[in-house]
Amino acid sequence: MDKWIELVKAKMGELKITQEILAERLGMSQGGIGHWLNKRREPGIDDMNRVLQALGLGFLEVALVIKEPQASKDDEIPLTQKYNPYFRYPVSDWREPVEVRDGDTAVYDTGRFELSDYHARGAAFWLTVTGDAMTAPCGISIAEGMMILVDPAVAAVPGKLVIAQWPDCPEATFRKLIEEGGQRYLVPLNPTYPKALYHDECRIIGVVVQATAKF
Repeated sequence: MDKWIELVKAKMGELKITQEILAERLGMSQGGIGHWLNKRREPGIDDMNRVLQALGLGFLEVALVIKEPQASKDDEIPLTQKYNPYFRYPVSDWREPVEVRDGDTAVYDTGRFELSDYHARGAAFWLTVTGDAMTAPCGISIAEGMMILVDPAVAAVPGKLVIAQWPDCPEATFRKLIEEGGQRYLVPLNPTYPKALYHDECRIIGVVVQATAKF
């Protein structure tokens, strides 16, 4: 709930949308919006998603994950421990991870989604890691089969893990962006793979903000 409120308030500030304007878009009173944003009342999942839609965040969706209750002496488990809000993002493909039209980035609709507690700044999407180029002998290592969440709106600065695409390559690539001697490179975490010189013809699609593995 706190993450949803934080996201909604940030987006309202960015778009300069008041509670009155948002309420009008949703066909409800300003007081009702104020109750939600000040945690005096808790909106349902459908209402939370309606608000996201009204703010142009239709690519996000709030979902619920049911967890196993923890043991309690008095068997009174707060609902917040059983039900946690998550966003869901589409799973994309390495050949066509994003589609760019008129400067806007939109994720291809694959029909498959995965959950995350990360609230994206842009049209985030998941990719499934293939190969061992980002498997390192020590430190950060992202193995084949792991899911990585990519946010196109995060700035691709040196030190970030990025998804990039060369103009003559049909598939995107997953590498770490570094800078050495004033020049930038795309570097695999696996030292047996070569690094590549980054230049303007290479397009950074997005920054990896989360990696998960399923067991």
